[in-house]
Amino acid sequence: MRRPSLRRLSAMIVKESAQIMRDPSTLLIAFVLPVLLLFLFGYGVSLDTSRTRVGVALEGNSAAALGLAQSYQRSKWFEVTTARSVAPLKEALVAGRIRAIIVIPADFGRSAARGAAVPIQIITDGSIPNTASFTAAYAEGVRAAWAGAPPPPITLDTRFWFNPELKSRFFLVPGAIAIVMTMIGTLLTALVVAREWERGTMEALLATPITMAELIASKLLPYFVLALGSMTLCTVLAITVFGVPFRGSPLALLAIASAFLVPALGQGLFISAATKNQFVASQIALLSAFLPALLLSGFLFEISSMPWPIQWLTYIVPARYLIPPLGTVFVAGDLWGLILPNIGAMLGFGAIFFTLAFRATRRRLD
Repeated sequence: MRRPSLRRLSAMIVKESAQIMRDPSTLLIAFVLPVLLLFLFGYGVSLDTSRTRVGVALEGNSAAALGLAQSYQRSKWFEVTTARSVAPLKEALVAGRIRAIIVIPADFGRSAARGAAVPIQIITDGSIPNTASFTAAYAEGVRAAWAGAPPPPITLDTRFWFNPELKSRFFLVPGAIAIVMTMIGTLLTALVVAREWERGTMEALLATPITMAELIASKLLPYFVLALGSMTLCTVLAITVFGVPFRGSPLALLAIASAFLVPALGQGLFISAATKNQFVASQIALLSAFLPALLLSGFLFEISSMPWPIQWLTYIVPARYLIPPLGTVFVAGDLWGLILPNIGAMLGFGAIFFTLAFRATRRRLD
């Protein structure tokens, strides 16, 4: 049995690092694509409900009707298009130019003068259920405020912790960092061993005195450093460009990122060793790592709102254990009671993947 050699390991790491620097696609994925994703999720994607486009059908000219219409126009929640009837607004609703129609009937003023119930109609676009529900609720809130509804006997003082302005950017941008780490950790690593087999250089490596542990370590350490560098770049952009607060410590962020890279690198190495083909490895990495991280990690969709079978499926997605601690470090701080169990789960997945990778990376030619 050959003894480990720091000299052999260092030489292999230098060789793999030089190969990374010579490959423009690797540098693009590591440093250019993350910036594009951050700008996409930071500016292009928003789950906020402010400035929703609605139409107001003002069918009467009474002072009460005009006052209610002006309340909708002054609201910070709506961008209002006014018409004299419902007909022209229906076409805009069907075309997607507006999300709801608020109908103020012709007898609105007379009903308000008599002190009777003053009904209005709210027509929403049900093809987007969440937006429809929010729009209807906000429209009713504007109407209630205009009517001067009496306050309830209990006064509610609402306070939002960690994200008082309810900006979706504060969790979309950290989630985008998780997607970036998944791509670098799994997608790029999935190509390293397969590339050696395709180029015919694996036979030469197997003929050297290098041990299997040294071979695997030399393949993974450069990508580990590369992923941490990309994460650091994304973190700096998130704080300086997108204004995302960072209330935790760099140590906690480093611990979370390092723990996630263990299963990510292990999964990529296992895929690479099992397929020995770069195209197949990249496709499997996208299907088994990138898409689950995007759809089943809680990044874009709440896990609690998924069907039960899908919720159980999320437990085998390593990124599921990255999103909560990563978002917590940014907006809340170092809550180790939440961070440590997730780190333990990620390290457990890493042990499984590395065991599979060691078995798949056999010192023999097939």
